[in-house]
Amino acid sequence: MIEFEYTHDGAVALITLARPPANAFTVDGLGQLQEVIEAFNREAKVRAIVITGSGPKFFSAGADLNAFATGDREAARTAASAFGAAFETLQNARPVVIAAINGYAMGGGLECALACDIRIAEEHAQLALPEPAVGLLPCGCGTQTLPWLVGEGWAKRIILTGERVDAATALRIGLVEEVVPQGGAREVALAMAARVASLSPQAVSSSKSLIHQARNGVPRGPALAVERERFVDLFDSPNQREGVNAFLEKRKPRWHIEMEN
Repeated sequence: MIEFEYTHDGAVALITLARPPANAFTVDGLGQLQEVIEAFNREAKVRAIVITGSGPKFFSAGADLNAFATGDREAARTAASAFGAAFETLQNARPVVIAAINGYAMGGGLECALACDIRIAEEHAQLALPEPAVGLLPCGCGTQTLPWLVGEGWAKRIILTGERVDAATALRIGLVEEVVPQGGAREVALAMAARVASLSPQAVSSSKSLIHQARNGVPRGPALAVERERFVDLFDSPNQREGVNAFLEKRKPRWHIEMEN
């Protein structure tokens, strides 16, 4: 069973989580998601990806708990591997990934959003990592990514006390970057994705990887040295000259789309 739908107009891809009623993830669905992200990584023309949920209520409720009802340890290992692989692939995707959180983002659903580069939430959205309430813990990168975004204190409140966060609080603590009216996240995210596609492909992808250096604990000195090298590397592409000359000539740049080595 296909658990999501996807389309792309060339530069911007849209993935819609579509497993009614709550868009919950299964192992097969996570494998499908990973394969689609890997396919988009290979398509140079895809510059940005928007992920949202089908329906007005759920982005995603997370894992389908039926998979854990028997207490099977090997089933747990398989599920944990699937969540980790899918969301690490999402987090490390070449395109910029934007989550349009159109409702409840719970457990693995929130971890999916955490794996994205930018999160836009509708004003009625609710976000939580409630796994300890059912004897589990977040295993889709949540315990590692959430503290990076909101700090250790808020990460502990959300995970260790089961606190559910509304959209306004999520914005205040840095869990999301924007809150929009109900029904508006998809269009706002697509407009943001279009802005990504208007920028230099090499400059965006290099900048994303440099930002991730800080997350991954690369010391400041070596990271700054890499930053300078990536700046110089941009001069190997015709897009550097195109971008500067388009600005000087007061016109829109015409980017050359190619896969990086």
